[in-house]
Amino acid sequence: MTTQASNHMAYLLAHAFFTGDTIKIALMDTGFEFDKDAHAEWADVSGSELGSGNGYTTGGNTLSGIAISEDDTNDRAQVSWSNTTWTADGGNIGPTPGAIIYNDSDDNDPIIGYIDFGGEQTQADGGTATISNIKFRISTVVS
Repeated sequence: MTTQASNHMAYLLAHAFFTGDTIKIALMDTGFEFDKDAHAEWADVSGSELGSGNGYTTGGNTLSGIAISEDDTNDRAQVSWSNTTWTADGGNIGPTPGAIIYNDSDDNDPIIGYIDFGGEQTQADGGTATISNIKFRISTVVS
């Protein structure tokens, strides 16, 4: 016997969780490694965030331009946001291995996910660091 959620339920859950909330993205300090089992709330990782300075502010950027869709072909709901940027000013931003996305409106600031850059990245002074194609998916496929 198998139980599956409907694609519309995944869409409704995403809509309920994300709509009207402040979703933030924060850069992590060099050496940070995400643990999807242990890192549940912003408090679990905030001590490993990149420090303020040179165009970066602790707490990260607020994401905007949210779009939530139901994908009946791939059996999931998808949430996406507009690109976000930081301009290095007065020095480099980084190095950083990735970025945490979290819900800053919830009392516990739950972590939504982590974007792994595939290696330490540094934005040189005067340049703009951009994270694009920011997406989160809720799958209804049971394996």
